[in-house]
Amino acid sequence: MEKALPYFTIVVATQPTTKGQRVNHIISRLGNAIVACISGFDRLMVKGFIRPLMYAEGAMDFLRMRNVLNKDYKDWAMEQSKHLTEGIEQFVQAQTGRGITAIASSHTRKEELAHRLQKERKVETGIIGAWSCVEAGQSYRACFDRERGFPQLRWEQVRCKHIYLYMDHEDFGFLDLRIQTWFPFQIQIALNGREWLRRQLMKAEIAHQRCGNKFLEIADPKAAQRLLDRQVRLLRPTMLDRLVPMIFPNRRQTIGTRLDYYWTIWQGEWATDLILQDHHLALSRMEVMARHAVITGTSERILRFLARPVTVDGFPYARDSRQVVTRVATYHDGIRVRHWAGSNSVKAYNEQNVIRIETTINDPSDFKVMRRAQGESRTKPKRRLPMRKGLADLHHRAAVSQGVNNRLMDHLASCADATPLADLIQPYTRSFTREGRRIRALEPMAKDRELLLAIEDPKHGINGCSNAELRAVLGQNAWGKAYTNRQLSGRISRHLSLLRSHGLIRKMPRQNRYQLTDAGRRLTTALATALKASTQELMKIAA
Repeated sequence: MEKALPYFTIVVATQPTTKGQRVNHIISRLGNAIVACISGFDRLMVKGFIRPLMYAEGAMDFLRMRNVLNKDYKDWAMEQSKHLTEGIEQFVQAQTGRGITAIASSHTRKEELAHRLQKERKVETGIIGAWSCVEAGQSYRACFDRERGFPQLRWEQVRCKHIYLYMDHEDFGFLDLRIQTWFPFQIQIALNGREWLRRQLMKAEIAHQRCGNKFLEIADPKAAQRLLDRQVRLLRPTMLDRLVPMIFPNRRQTIGTRLDYYWTIWQGEWATDLILQDHHLALSRMEVMARHAVITGTSERILRFLARPVTVDGFPYARDSRQVVTRVATYHDGIRVRHWAGSNSVKAYNEQNVIRIETTINDPSDFKVMRRAQGESRTKPKRRLPMRKGLADLHHRAAVSQGVNNRLMDHLASCADATPLADLIQPYTRSFTREGRRIRALEPMAKDRELLLAIEDPKHGINGCSNAELRAVLGQNAWGKAYTNRQLSGRISRHLSLLRSHGLIRKMPRQNRYQLTDAGRRLTTALATALKASTQELMKIAA
C-alpha cells in the first residue's frame, strides 16, 4: 500500500464517471457505501509480429534478400539467436550488474521472481532483471522439397529459448517483455492499466492508496477516470515500438529498418472498480450478489451479458458449440463469480474494500462493431464486422467491454436491495383510479406470476418483448393454455396495459415492444429469486 489518505479527502462518486458507463443502477442500490468508481484496462497481453516473416514464402524472400540460402537457414538462424541473447545479456548486465538467469521449468512464475528481486534491490524505476526458459513457440525448419529440388522452409511448432525482461517503467509501471530467441523473433509485452494509472497519479501528485492492482482510495476519482480514458488513446504502435530496443537490441542488424512489428491485443481485461467505504461492506454486498448471480445465471443470460445471440425461445443456437460455464470460488478475502461463454468471460469479485466487475476478451471476433474492412477507402460506409485483435480496434474493445460490465452490473444491481419482498410487492397490491378508470391490484404471487416471470426472462433484457413472443411462452402453460391465439393476444395486451399503469414496464419508442422499468426489474428479480430459492436458504436469509 502507499500514500494512505484521510477518509474526508475522498470524493463521493454519485454519478457515472464517463459517458455511457451507466453504473447509476448499482450505485443507487449500494447508496453511500460507494465512494468512488473507475473503469479502464487492467491486464493487457500485447503480441508483436513481423507480418512478412509469419508465412513461409515471405520468410524465404527475406532470406533471399540477405543472400542466405534455404539450406543454410538453420546456421544463420542459430547465429542470430546467439547475437540476440548476447545483446540482451550485455544490456541487462549494464543496467543491473547481473546477467540473464536461466529457469529450469517454464511453469515457474517469473513475475514472482521479479517482484522478489525488485523488493530486494529496492528498484523504483528501471530494469529489474532478466530470466530465460525453454517454452513452446513457432518457427521454421528447412525441409527438402522433391518437386522443386531444393529445401523449403516449413512452419511448425517448436520448443525454444524465450527471454523475459522485467522492469518498472517510468510511465507504464511494472511490465515485462518477452522475446522468442528463434526466428521470426515474436515479442510479447504484458502491460497493466492500473500500474500505468499508478504512475500517472504519482506524476499528477494525486494522493491514493493502493494494494496490488486495486486502488483502495483515490483523492480525485474523476481525474483518475480521465487518465484511464486517455490510456485508450495513447496505446499506439509507436509507443510500443519504443520498448523493443530493450528486448531486441540487435534488431537493426538482424531484421533491418524497413520491417516493423504489427501489434495485437492477445488478451485484454477491462475492469470497473466500485470502491466502498470498508471491506466489511464489500464482502456483505458481494455475498448477496454472488448468490443472486448463481441462482439466476442461466446460459441465455450469460450469452446476453457477452452480446451473443439466442433463439426466440431464449436458448443458445444449436450450431454454437462453445460451452457456457459459471464458476464460483473464494478469492483472497472475498468471493468470485465468473461466467464463461467460449473463451470470453465476465466476472465479479471483491478484494479488500473494492468490488470489481471485469470482462476478459480472448476472442474479439465474437463481437461485431461498426468499422471498415482492412484496406477499404474512408469514403465507404462502415459496416458491422467482427472486432479485430489489432490496436486499430482498441477503442471498440473498450466500448464493448464496458457494455458487458454494464449489463452484469445492471443485473447485480437488481439484487443489491435490502427491501423485504413483502415491501416490494405491497405498492402494487392496491387498486387505484386514474382518469376515472379503475386499475386493479396486481397479484404477483398468484395469477400475475407467470406473466411477470415471462417478462423477466433475460432474453428480453436488451431488445424488450412483444405480444407475439409472450404468446409463444405463455401459451404453453396454464396461464394461457385454455385460450385461442386471438384470445391470448387480447389477454396479454390487457395485462401489458395493466403493468404499464403500475409503472412496471414501458413501451419502447416507435415499437410494439416493452421493457421493464427499474421498479419492474426490482420486483421481478426479487420474485424470481424467491421462487428459485429453497426453504432452507430463505430461512437463512430471514434469520
